[in-house]
Amino acid sequence: MSSEPAWSKSSYSQTEGDQCVEVAALSHAVHIRDSKRKDGPRITIGARAWEAFITYAATAAGG
Repeated sequence: MSSEPAWSKSSYSQTEGDQCVEVAALSHAVHIRDSKRKDGPRITIGARAWEAFITYAATAAGG
């Protein structure tokens, strides 16, 4: 079993480029990384903070 979380990126991201962020959602936290630097630094935030961010982003985008 791999200890690496399952990473995903937005469906709006173009398939021919790695110019986006990727997220790996776990039950207690969300990890965020630059898709160009998969071994680079990561940001980890709590699941509740991520949910608040997504809610805000959807509202700000008119969704």
